[in-house]
Amino acid sequence: MSQNSIFNSYYDEDQLHEECGVFGMYDFDGKDVASSIYYGLFALQHRGQESCGIAVSETSGPKGKVTSYKGMGLVNEVFTPDNLEPMKGDIGVGHVRYSTAGSSTRENAQPLVLNYVKGTLAMAHNGNLINASELRRELEYTGAIFQTTIDSEVIAYHIARERLNSHTAEEAVRRACMKLKGAYALVVASPRKLIAARDPFGFKPLCIGKRDNAYIVTSETCALDTIGAEFVRDVKPGEVVTISPEKGIESDMTMAIEPCKEARCIFEYIYFARPDSHIDGVSVYSSRIKAGKFLAMDSPVEADIVTGVPESGNAAALGYSLQSGIPYGTAFVKNSYVGRTFIKPKQSSRESSVQVKLNVLKEAVAGKRVIMIDDSIVRGTTSDRIVKMLRDAGATEVHVRISSPPFLWPCYFGTDIPAREQLIAYNRTIEDIRKIIGADSLGYLGIDRLTELSEGLPICTGCFNGKYPMEPPKEDIRGEYFDKEKDLERRMLNR
Repeated sequence: MSQNSIFNSYYDEDQLHEECGVFGMYDFDGKDVASSIYYGLFALQHRGQESCGIAVSETSGPKGKVTSYKGMGLVNEVFTPDNLEPMKGDIGVGHVRYSTAGSSTRENAQPLVLNYVKGTLAMAHNGNLINASELRRELEYTGAIFQTTIDSEVIAYHIARERLNSHTAEEAVRRACMKLKGAYALVVASPRKLIAARDPFGFKPLCIGKRDNAYIVTSETCALDTIGAEFVRDVKPGEVVTISPEKGIESDMTMAIEPCKEARCIFEYIYFARPDSHIDGVSVYSSRIKAGKFLAMDSPVEADIVTGVPESGNAAALGYSLQSGIPYGTAFVKNSYVGRTFIKPKQSSRESSVQVKLNVLKEAVAGKRVIMIDDSIVRGTTSDRIVKMLRDAGATEVHVRISSPPFLWPCYFGTDIPAREQLIAYNRTIEDIRKIIGADSLGYLGIDRLTELSEGLPICTGCFNGKYPMEPPKEDIRGEYFDKEKDLERRMLNR
């Protein structure tokens, strides 16, 4: 890990991260898809900013030939006309990644390309498996040699092994998925088919789109809009979808469970997804407006201005304003050009890191009582600085409202909510937290409001109440990885 990325990791440690975004495309007219995948990944950049990759092949060409390119960094940093232009193929998959399991290295970037006796598979995966260690050991004891430390390679190996005893590639995907426990949204490009699978709980979003005679499977509808594709439908929880010129869209619901047992990640609606996306028929923007309205109903306070912490706090702040009648205003300016290469390695400089990415409009807050809306508080190391920035800019009062309940438990399904001891809400009252972050008042969204954000769709609330939709893992590789990374960060920053 470079010193640059160590600092970025420090800066971002109080922000939530989602594991990745996936994008697959098959053009039945034989046109190249690499550039469309590139723009699709660009639209999904918010889901992962550590690495990205694209793999394509020609369905009319020699079986087994896959052209791929991947690297560390943002989509526009990794891909250039020189490496994108040679990528010829009418079927392919793309991926953007933020690591929650497996270290941040080029080897762990996706898509994964597997060459095996039946041909090739290119696969992109979003999510986190809770039985990955068990599945990996099973493969290792039968001779498998792993090139990465990520869950996705375990899935790819199992698909390849199941293919030896399956009539079709989609059957192999389904049989492999039956062994998986946890969250997964998969897109697989076989030599002649585009295959997608979503776990039975529906933790991670996945949808289907169409542009002319090409089909797309991707994490969010915003990626469809970006390339001019129309939304067809969501991939259902527990569904395996196969797309081919001969049969169009085929559906296998063998893995489906009772709809009442599904458990979508509520943070797709609160934070992860782009506000212009729709997930399982629900507008992300509308969900955030609702969250703000609920905060105004349940945690009212007198103030002069309501403002959101960019970007995910903005819609909730507007909702608060609409419900309360308190004017909405822009109090923060975000530096959109500060990315992965932001360098400030000295410990003495760390306190100014928030100001580099975020600055306060003094004219908007000076002499005013401010309600500041944010999506979450993880460790609290950013919230206290932002509150102080508002006070330094002349705000007479700062009232913080959070559009989610307090985090009390870790997440095992692809969101990097850390161990309980690292969470500011663990063993603390709301009043304790208020004092720590320096706010005049603090209010969280009630846990009973969450299903209203998803319009009644079943959701996972494990990170708030410890009630997971399935038994959590006995060993948490993700947690061990994060502890080691944090130790490394502390050592490097204190040198």
